[in-house]
Amino acid sequence: MDGSEDRLTSVTDAAETSQTLAEQLFHRLTDAILQGELPLGSKISEPALAQRYGVSRGPLREALHRLQERHLITRVPNQGPRVVEATPEMLQSIYGVREVLEGLAAREAARNMSADDISALAEGVKRHEAEIAGLQPGVHNALGAADRDFHFRIARASNNPLLIEYLCNQFYPLLRLYRSRSDSIALRSRALVEHKRILDAIQDRDPELAEIMMRRHIRSAGERRAEAMAFSAPVDQQPRAGTRRRSRA
Repeated sequence: MDGSEDRLTSVTDAAETSQTLAEQLFHRLTDAILQGELPLGSKISEPALAQRYGVSRGPLREALHRLQERHLITRVPNQGPRVVEATPEMLQSIYGVREVLEGLAAREAARNMSADDISALAEGVKRHEAEIAGLQPGVHNALGAADRDFHFRIARASNNPLLIEYLCNQFYPLLRLYRSRSDSIALRSRALVEHKRILDAIQDRDPELAEIMMRRHIRSAGERRAEAMAFSAPVDQQPRAGTRRRSRA
């Protein structure tokens, strides 16, 4: 191998190392945001993060670019990157798109899911039920793995790569931002009832009903999250009772 080949190998290795660091950092920063270590709306300091994680600015900027693609951070002109805010408008956008995509995923899952996968889905529903039964009032457990597993399994069973990418890699992490900050046993119990209806439709191999049940589930879940978010907001940001009554009329 001559000198030019050595240099090419060195450059290639350096690029692969940078990509590996960026990938690792992307996941670490995602977890930091979802766990609240990087608060919503907080300004992101690239020098501080580079020092904190012991990385150079190159991999860090690549990781931040990926976070922006996933809508976990935003860039404001002349202000730099910030962690996204959890807003009612964003919540509405997420659930509006999610209703359509997950409805389609449920339809395709009813057609494509193997008997073993359906059995695993049913076991997951039972585990979710047991998990809820063991909770005590006030216990914070918003990121319930059993609930996530239900939606992930259905998305993956669609066998549609674009659906899987959008739902599993983009919408679900965003959703966790809201679920980690507004959750209760009542919300989780209602979701379980709706999961059982979706499961029944998939077990019956009824694509149309599976889509209808999933869309109803996502729509009602979005409404419940929006209400929980409103009541958890500071008092001066909550809608007035009179205004709420007029909007319902």
